[in-house]
Amino acid sequence: MMRYLKLVNFEINRFSKIYISLLLITLVSQFAGVIIVTKNFLNRAHDIMSEEKISEAAYVTNYGGIDFTQIANSLWFQGPIALSAVALVFYIFLIWYRDWFGKNTFIYRLLMLPTSRLSIYLSKATAIFLMVLGLIALQIIILPMENALFNSNVRETLLNMEMSSSVITEANRVLTLIIPSTFTQFLLSYGIGLMVMSVLFTAIMFERSYRIKGIVSGLVYCGIAAALFCAPVFIMASESFYFYPNELFSIMTALGFIVTGLSIWLGSWLLKNRVTV
Repeated sequence: MMRYLKLVNFEINRFSKIYISLLLITLVSQFAGVIIVTKNFLNRAHDIMSEEKISEAAYVTNYGGIDFTQIANSLWFQGPIALSAVALVFYIFLIWYRDWFGKNTFIYRLLMLPTSRLSIYLSKATAIFLMVLGLIALQIIILPMENALFNSNVRETLLNMEMSSSVITEANRVLTLIIPSTFTQFLLSYGIGLMVMSVLFTAIMFERSYRIKGIVSGLVYCGIAAALFCAPVFIMASESFYFYPNELFSIMTALGFIVTGLSIWLGSWLLKNRVTV
């Protein structure tokens, strides 16, 4: 267990500079977005009210007010979330391939460690998952602060409505996806994320084991895994069978466990028996 935890800490430290940069970009961009979007709205509103000589209430009636959803839908807010997502998806591949293609071919030293190769596989997966949770935790922490900053800069008469953090999350599709409102939704969203990561890890192991043939094998495996997991949806779409929502959830949860477990087993088997030093 200690070796596994050391490997997790090692993997996180290797990505720490880029990861801290993602955290800072998210922090700075979103707070800047609150200030800039709010300021632009207020300047435009004041210009129109001066030109047409109308009150704030009349302006809201004619042109509409502002609320935090306009901040949350801006590029300033969603851009760093998308950037972080792309960076972590890219890191799923980088976390393996840099060990092979780095200056000192570090994978040789890593595979020679006196520990189970499954620990190496799981430590890389755990490191990525912890970094995802860290980014989500940052968003949960700063969202109320951003909302408070927004409310302090806009008079109540210009607000469409004053929104709580939970209302903001429910009103924005991106935030709803990354910050599920219930524990069940959390397990579903991030369980699927773990499944996808395990499938990609296994595809990488196919490529590292068999090179050109492995690329084809990895793509085929990804297709089979996706088809297996989505089979109940395809069956319902063909109208040959109908599942009640609870049945569909239970079946897809079971299939998710099967695909994830199979991917971890197959990936670790390839790493142990086919990837050589």
